[in-house]
Formats: sequence, C-alpha cells, structure tokens
Amino acid sequence: MNIRIGNGYDIHRLVAGRRLILGGVEIPHELGLLGHSDADVLTHAIMDAMLGALSLGDIGHYFPPTDEKWAGADSLVLLSQVNKLVLDKGWRVGNIDSVVVAERPKLKPHITKMRDRIASILELEPDQIGIKATTNEKLGPEGREEGIAAYAVALLVAAE
Repeated sequence: MNIRIGNGYDIHRLVAGRRLILGGVEIPHELGLLGHSDADVLTHAIMDAMLGALSLGDIGHYFPPTDEKWAGADSLVLLSQVNKLVLDKGWRVGNIDSVVVAERPKLKPHITKMRDRIASILELEPDQIGIKATTNEKLGPEGREEGIAAYAVALLVAAE
C-alpha cells in the first residue's frame, strides 16, 4: 500500500467582534479568531496536513492572505478545493487526527458536528476524522486565552 502522512498546525489570535468558527461550526463565544478568511484553525491545520503529505506547500500558497478574494472565505470551501487537488494527484484521505487547544469555550459539545462537517466535505465516513480538544493548562497564548491553536495529521492513500 502506498501511503503518505503530513502534519499541520495553525494558531490565530482571539479578538472581539469576530465569530468563532472551528471545523466549519460557529461556536457561541464572546471572542472570535482573527484572520483573513474565517480563521478556522482546525480546518487550516487539516488542509496543511493534507498538502504536506504530498509536498505541495501550505495553504498560504493556494489562498494567500494578500489576495482579497479569500477575505472572509469559508474554510470548508477551501478544504474542498484542497481535497480536489489531492484527488487530482491520485490520492485520497485515509484518515485525519487532530487536536484543538483552547482554554475556553468548552468544545466537547461541538466535536460531533465539526467531525461530521469535515467528513462530509472530504466525502469520508465520520470515523475517519478524529477531533480532540484540550486546554493548555493556563500556559502559553492558548492558556492565557489570547488565541486558539490546532494540530492535525493526515494519512493519504494512493487511489486505486
């Protein structure tokens, strides 16, 4: 079996006046993530993991923050484009595992919906998408509630 793995990471600052979007799900919170697109760190980390598995660079190459057409973009739309690129290269996602690091809000009530949204976009079964949430024990920017980070690993399998 021909396989590739890639990892991804993203972090964005929490600010007032923005919606908090993680895994394509709007989560009620007094702060949101600052970024050129919707700043969905989970989806961004997943995209970078998928691209990295095939040595295709990172999302900034495909969706640069200097390009106004990506301003406010829905990251699930971008994920769909990355998935198409992966499929066009002759690969498919085997599975994804990820973790979101945030002190607040509590993410557990939203994980199933995030998983289902991402699985739908990637045309996968929900059990092929792992999403975990943890705090940073009040350490670092996540622990001080200055931002939220996400890590992801993607396993790609050669399409048959």
